Amino acid sequence: MPQKRIQLSLFVDESASSSIESIRATFNPAQYVLIPAHVTLCREDELEQIDQVIQNLQRLNQDSITIDFGPVIRFSEGKGVLIPAIGPNESFQQLRANILQGIIENPRLPEPHITLMHPRNATCTDEIFAQIAQYSLPRKITFKKISLIEQEIGMKWCILDEFHL
Repeated sequence: MPQKRIQLSLFVDESASSSIESIRATFNPAQYVLIPAHVTLCREDELEQIDQVIQNLQRLNQDSITIDFGPVIRFSEGKGVLIPAIGPNESFQQLRANILQGIIENPRLPEPHITLMHPRNATCTDEIFAQIAQYSLPRKITFKKISLIEQEIGMKWCILDEFHL
């Protein structure tokens, strides 16, 4: 079993994260400590050819990426809570395709989202969900950089490198 994990993430900018981080700190403090609010762009199984991924990241010619978000939903048998992206998310999928070009011919099409309560270390109840639903959350977030991050299993995620869009 690997001792470290890597992924590419789009961290939520401080200007959009106050209500998101408030929810995470209150209802999922364990995950809040491990990693700031983010959208996962590429998971570790997609980053096995990391040198090629980094070359692709350095060649990106994009100013930013904006994702539209909908109302919070529960997942994982109601234990977790996330903010799902809405709409076709073509720019997100195109960004992934550009990053994985020459590595994965037909990348999977994940649904972008921001996890508020991770079922690995929190459990949502109807009461908690009702409280979370009262928060005013951003409906549109613009991301201007991609972070290559690493986690030693069970420890806080660390930024290894950043690629500005």
